[in-house]
Amino acid sequence: MGKLTARQRVETLLDEGSFHEYDLFVEHKCTDFNMEKKTLNADGVVTGTGTIGGHPVCIFAQDFTVAGGSLGLAHARKITKVMDHAIKMGMPLIGINDSGGARIQEGVNSLAGYGEIFYRNTLASGVIPQISVILGPCAGGAVYSPALTDFVFVVDKISKMFITGPEVIKTVLGEEISMEDLGGARVQTEITGNAHFFATTEQECFEQIKQLFTFIPWNNRKKAVVYPPKPPRAKFDIEKIIPAEANKPYDVRDIIKSFIDDSIFFEIQADWASNIVIGLARISGETIGIVGNQPLVLAGVLDVDSSDKAARFIRYCDAFNIPLVTLVDLPGYLPGVDQEYAGVIRHGAKILYAYSEATVPKITVILRKAYGGGYIAMCSRHLGADFVFAWPTAEIAVMGPEGAANIIFKKEISEAENPDDMRKLKVAEYTEKFANPYVAAANGHVDSVIEPDKTRDAIIHSLKVAANKHEVRPFKKHGIPPN
Repeated sequence: MGKLTARQRVETLLDEGSFHEYDLFVEHKCTDFNMEKKTLNADGVVTGTGTIGGHPVCIFAQDFTVAGGSLGLAHARKITKVMDHAIKMGMPLIGINDSGGARIQEGVNSLAGYGEIFYRNTLASGVIPQISVILGPCAGGAVYSPALTDFVFVVDKISKMFITGPEVIKTVLGEEISMEDLGGARVQTEITGNAHFFATTEQECFEQIKQLFTFIPWNNRKKAVVYPPKPPRAKFDIEKIIPAEANKPYDVRDIIKSFIDDSIFFEIQADWASNIVIGLARISGETIGIVGNQPLVLAGVLDVDSSDKAARFIRYCDAFNIPLVTLVDLPGYLPGVDQEYAGVIRHGAKILYAYSEATVPKITVILRKAYGGGYIAMCSRHLGADFVFAWPTAEIAVMGPEGAANIIFKKEISEAENPDDMRKLKVAEYTEKFANPYVAAANGHVDSVIEPDKTRDAIIHSLKVAANKHEVRPFKKHGIPPN
């Protein structure tokens, strides 16, 4: 299986020799079911502090070799103690999950332990980065702690996450399914979206975590570390990526790599809701969060999953002082009965809410299509974008020229001697008048129409101008985002 022990995992992830373990001698107090006769080393969880890249972190790792890593009250209290440290000291928390679940012998005390962990996960949300690493089973109530954290890492053939396992599903529903097919790493990164990063080995997973930490700040009062600026790699020529034909797809990640430092894009949830791309990068040495429609998949439309994916990332960046850069190229929200029944209204509203709520610098670049509700949702000026740029290829309109011409010129087209020729004529007329960036620019909705090769300079200058941005929102206890 290629699995490491709990201590090996901690020592491999942290800087060499930096780990300091706490509460090694904590013991459970359970006396039921002859538990008083059992000694559980460290009560099945290793906790402590160390450093990654020289910066301090709190960490816990469940030890499956001790009572299956089961969680009793003492086990939970070791975790909550290190969580309290992380919140007080303003440093990230990493949880390595490898547990069979609640320690049944301890009854309700095990459940109390889970509740106390969930409570702290919620208190820490938006205050310190919380990272969950699933390196074994994570079932039942245990899955809700990772779900409350910022990023979940999984490893192929090792990670398993589900509320009810295959045996329960077979008993209750008569359905047979393996643990891997129910909640394996690929399921969680490609189908459910519960996990953010997929790795083939534990070592690869730890390298991903270390790379993530180079992009994010240590708490919500700090900004990410600034690195020496690097130019993009020459092989990504921003002038040659978008095809001349408006309906031909391209990979928006090539656009991203054409203007960021060293063309290094740290993509998040790469295999789920791929019609939108999210991730972290640096420009002129500073971390930015990037949200971009992906024309390669469903023409980059917004749907239920892509709205959820983008909205959560926007809120993460806002919570941790990471400026947002949004790249727009979409025909709108995905139509269809399935999407309506799945609640595209409330899911789609999440992205509106997230952008409107965010107070970090927000920079929008309209690359090509920006139609209808999609134009508004993708960090338009109307949702509080600080800077909006458009390429000359941008088309900003209520809908595409074909649809618009069919509605506006319906009578002329139907009464024409040759309706097809008339339709082409009217589509061209509509395109010239509205499907360009200049109408929006004339109304102040776009700040500037820029050539593609000026994109990096425009973003760098905008970030400098917005370095001390301060935006005040009306007082409230908290908002109520769409569910």
